Amino acid sequence: MTNKQMANDKLSAELITRDLNTRVLARRVVYYEQIGSTNDVARALADAGEAEDALVIADAQSAGRGRLGRSWVAPARSSLLMSLILRPDLPPHHAPRVTMAVALGACEAIRAATGLPAQIKWPNDLQIRGKKFAGILAESGIVGEKLEYVIVGIGVNVNFDPAAIAGIPPDATSIAIELGKPLPRAPLAQAILRDIEAQYVRLRAGENLRDEYKNRLATLGQTVHAQTAQGVVTGRAVDVNEDGALIVQRADGSLVQLQAGDVTLSRSLGNLEVRYEQ
Repeated sequence: MTNKQMANDKLSAELITRDLNTRVLARRVVYYEQIGSTNDVARALADAGEAEDALVIADAQSAGRGRLGRSWVAPARSSLLMSLILRPDLPPHHAPRVTMAVALGACEAIRAATGLPAQIKWPNDLQIRGKKFAGILAESGIVGEKLEYVIVGIGVNVNFDPAAIAGIPPDATSIAIELGKPLPRAPLAQAILRDIEAQYVRLRAGENLRDEYKNRLATLGQTVHAQTAQGVVTGRAVDVNEDGALIVQRADGSLVQLQAGDVTLSRSLGNLEVRYEQ
């Protein structure tokens, strides 16, 4: 793509659905040129009874957000900003398995489509060579003891330089920066949706994705400092369980499980502590 083509690389419902050939996901696409948050729209649709075949996608967001209420910043027509409505038959405490399936599917799709060594950074980011280029935000709708739906928002930096945009952390990157050239977004979105569906179908069939997820997890082996409701947990990330909780071994050899919704992470680099932006 030339710079001119990149500037005109718009999305549409028709471009996403054309030859997509998914059986479950994105059978109906709701497209916006600009919106506040795709997750907010998807949640409203889910609350109104929308089936899990719907995808909300936008060319720009004015109120995009990441984990822990952080903002998600991306120039218009530069990224993939989309949210899935999923209705898995799972108990609420297994809802994190949906995030595992989506992260794994997105990671595998990007590796196949670009050849880049994409990895998962626990709990909800994708990175290339240690730099974040994508984030996943899952929000559950629970009624009583039933998981009614999971809204999964996916933001992928595709065709811009994060270093040139105020408000984006300095450790961010994009697919275009890592490839050295821009990439058409619609085919990439289709590849991601197909691979997410493959993992989600496995999840719905009762398969556990822990082993594949673990093999793509860049966080293992790192020293992490986790701020939890009970205080700071410091140790080496050694494993994940079947629900995606990070297992950390402390200096005394004891193990503690960290749930994604309960912590923020940082890592030690010599005497420098760098906070993970989740």
